[in-house]
Amino acid sequence: MTGKAKPTPILLLLLLIFLSGSSSIAAKKMMRPQPCKNLVLYFHDIIYNGKNFKNATSAIIAAPAWGNLTILAGLDHFGNLVVFDDPITLDNNLHSEPVGRAQGFYLYDRKDVFTAWLGFTFVLNSTDYKGTINFAGADPLLNKTRDISVVGGTGDFFMTRGIATVMTDAFEGDVYFRLRLDIKLYECY
Repeated sequence: MTGKAKPTPILLLLLLIFLSGSSSIAAKKMMRPQPCKNLVLYFHDIIYNGKNFKNATSAIIAAPAWGNLTILAGLDHFGNLVVFDDPITLDNNLHSEPVGRAQGFYLYDRKDVFTAWLGFTFVLNSTDYKGTINFAGADPLLNKTRDISVVGGTGDFFMTRGIATVMTDAFEGDVYFRLRLDIKLYECY
């Protein structure tokens, strides 16, 4: 036999199926889902420093041996555990009408880099939203923006999941900071 072998119809069919499957996988990787809900909220944290009991919305509840419970420890606050019950607003004004409370904790978890680990819930009770949104994740504080996971919720946010982009909007030393959260929910029920 001299000449080129002719491709069989089965071979051509398998090749066509393979090529169509791989292009759909590539297309799916390029397509990102669109959020089903977007929110921008602010929360305001005022850390108790021994003098501001009436205004404080958070307190150090654990400190390393070299620290204390009224002033954040040195070494990038390593070892401090802070609980909070902060007002949430729709804008960056601390005196705006709150739409809920941010409740949870942050733990300064490294002594060589200024970073924390967050676990908290937004408890929302406004005319627009009722329910909770739960957040958890690492917060490398020196980055301009950082993402933490939305891991669930209740009420209007039942079993929701997504990403919250966190930005430090303002701070005053170790006593006050304001965070802006751009929340994108990808699972909404």
